[in-house]
Amino acid sequence: MSRLATRYNAINLAQGFPDGNPPAEMLAALHRATDGPFHQYAVTWGAPRFRTALAKKVNRDTGLALAPDENFVVTCGSTEAMMVAMMTACNPGDQVVVFSPFYENYAADAILSGAEPIFVPLRPPDFGFDPADLERAFARRPKAIIVCNPSNPCGKVFTREELLQIGALAEKYDAYVITDEVYEHIVYPPHQHIAFATLPGMFERTITCNSLSKTYSITGWRLGYVQAAAAVIAQARKVHDFLTVGAAAPLQEAAVTGLEFPPEYYAGLLAEYSAKRDLFLGYLAQTGLPHTRPQGAYYVLVDISSLGFANDRDAAEWLVREIGVAGVPGSSFFREPVNHLIRFHFAKSDETLRAAGERLLKLAELRGAPGRVG
Repeated sequence: MSRLATRYNAINLAQGFPDGNPPAEMLAALHRATDGPFHQYAVTWGAPRFRTALAKKVNRDTGLALAPDENFVVTCGSTEAMMVAMMTACNPGDQVVVFSPFYENYAADAILSGAEPIFVPLRPPDFGFDPADLERAFARRPKAIIVCNPSNPCGKVFTREELLQIGALAEKYDAYVITDEVYEHIVYPPHQHIAFATLPGMFERTITCNSLSKTYSITGWRLGYVQAAAAVIAQARKVHDFLTVGAAAPLQEAAVTGLEFPPEYYAGLLAEYSAKRDLFLGYLAQTGLPHTRPQGAYYVLVDISSLGFANDRDAAEWLVREIGVAGVPGSSFFREPVNHLIRFHFAKSDETLRAAGERLLKLAELRGAPGRVG
């Protein structure tokens, strides 16, 4: 969809990356790092200064007292972090529970690990799960479950009760819980992010995957990490070493500046994304198209049934060509035959969101035309 957006000069609300610069303090730190002695391999599981800053931030955010040398592996983005977690937890032939809708990489990560995904549906409109569905999946004795919280693509933020239900089943059936928490700082009140590893009895069986990409608008820096108990990390380091050797040394040095930001930075980040959500959803409301109101992250699922297309891929390509806005066909994220949704994201400047919104308003007129648009 990004390539189509470029071809047709469309506004790209498909691939979920911010369009603003990183904080100025981090850019200044990057310039300093490139002048310093940081151009050879860092320690394979992460530069010591980076891991120390990371442990302090996690402690401040969650209360977990983690050791920089024992509880972290620094990776090339959360994409590698998830692959490391999967290959650490799973052997070929194992099974892994995956909620649907899901970030596309999860099913691929399971397959690349030689594991079989077991899909459990999240049910709209609030994208909760049926505990009976989840227990049936766990009864098949999976090695792990993947929990994305907040969730891409639906913006679901799991409640404490839901997380405790997942944890109870993981304990009952002796499974790992692999969490993707990259949007931990983009959670809209009254919803709250709860780090799974902080739940009672869950630290030893939780493998947390996270990233600096979205929090600091540095998706191109490719800095992520795996966080877990020391015994798990000892094995994760081996997997990571053979996958990528290590993340970029000068970027780790520069990112320490971001990890040391005060709480006010994260409050400002949330306020910024709250305003963007309200701005973009205001335009969607005017189109008349049903859509989700995300509880966290920066994605919206839009129901395009009334546009009259046979499937979401045709609708997405038409939106790029004729309306000038790119989204992702929702079927990319579902195991079930879901073909009526498009995912847009709003991690863009207000100017870009207004321009995209004005283009999408054309849909309000077209929906009322005889025969619709498909």
